[in-house]
Amino acid sequence: MSKNLSYRKATKEDLVHIIALLIEDDLGKTREVSGSKVDATYLKAFELIDKDPNQYVMICVMDKLIVGTCHLTIMPSLTFKGSIRMQIEAVRVSAQMRGQNIGEHMINYAIEYGKSRGATIIQLMTNKQRPRAKNFYERVGFEATHEGMKLFV
Repeated sequence: MSKNLSYRKATKEDLVHIIALLIEDDLGKTREVSGSKVDATYLKAFELIDKDPNQYVMICVMDKLIVGTCHLTIMPSLTFKGSIRMQIEAVRVSAQMRGQNIGEHMINYAIEYGKSRGATIIQLMTNKQRPRAKNFYERVGFEATHEGMKLFV
């Protein structure tokens, strides 16, 4: 499987595919916006992400089709003796491609990317409404060590 997969940095032209992957998710259906034209808020967010050297929206491609994505953020920290962390967000694999270990390959690639940027802590959050995702992350080595919190303003 991994021989057929390649990874690259997302471009603005990929946004329609990324948004489609976000909408495939049960929670994404309720909070994302699709259409023939990409909403301006996505374009603005992508431009901010794209010009920040600590941000990387990764695309997973198989046979020229986008089959997965995730957003990686490198975060220098004063904790853990001035460590560098990497946050993994918005992990999605195309619904029709699930069960082929694409997610595992994608996470492993993301971890290697983080290590190449000096990260010694790789972290992520998953919504409590996604127990299968939590099981997946534990299976690939992550531990549920913290209780995440958010404030929407």
